[in-house]
Amino acid sequence: MSRRVALVTGGSSGIGEQTALGLHKAGFEVYAVARRFERMAALQATGVHTFTMDVTDDASMVAGVERVISETGRIDVLVNNAGYGSYGAVEDVPIDEARRQFEVNVFGLARLCQLVTPHMRERESGRIINISSIGGKFYEPLGAWYHATKFAVEGFSDSLRVELRPFGIDVVLIEPGPIKTEWNTISRESLTETSRGGAYEEMAGKVFATMERGDGTLFGSSPRIVAKKIVKTALVNTPRARYPVGKGAGTIMRARKLLPDVAFDAIVSRMYLK
Repeated sequence: MSRRVALVTGGSSGIGEQTALGLHKAGFEVYAVARRFERMAALQATGVHTFTMDVTDDASMVAGVERVISETGRIDVLVNNAGYGSYGAVEDVPIDEARRQFEVNVFGLARLCQLVTPHMRERESGRIINISSIGGKFYEPLGAWYHATKFAVEGFSDSLRVELRPFGIDVVLIEPGPIKTEWNTISRESLTETSRGGAYEEMAGKVFATMERGDGTLFGSSPRIVAKKIVKTALVNTPRARYPVGKGAGTIMRARKLLPDVAFDAIVSRMYLK
């Protein structure tokens, strides 16, 4: 097979679905995977290959990578998009839920990097695109566990980038700002449920309102915007280490870099808690 091959996780909706479509249109042989296989029927109809993969199940990931390699002989691009946001006060979020968020957002991503790297290294070519977030550089009240996973993805990817560069493998971070996907609904629902009747309920209501604004056209961006950036990243000869994308993403990242902690804390408190 002469066509380049891409594997995209979290392909059942949002950024993953749009990325699979974009890469397919760009000429890639695309495999989109997710736990909810039935939700990828529309992708399959366009010619994208789809199958079930659970990034918390090692056997599922091993079998999935082996399937792509057996059918195509290669994986040129891995897009690690699967992930979710679970919000609530550190005091309230069960530690098992915190572990699950790390399993999905960090360890599943890392395991797939492990699985594709030998094949890319053998070909002396490949690109791993990890979907992080501006939440890997800044922070929100009641979002500690989610932000911890994204900070981890940032550090993991930076180390991996230097580690794999001698073998011809690029590692790139995509850092979306607020994106209008079901991620927003899931994260807000977890925030409400975890905080109901407790000491943080009032605070949760304020954070909920701020997060909800990310669904609007003024603050939120379409997942297609992120997908376009991912496709460009997959195609460019020499990618940058990271790409903030979406409304306000670059501004927030620059502010976090330039402002002292006390000033940025004040901005976050005003945005979320006033």
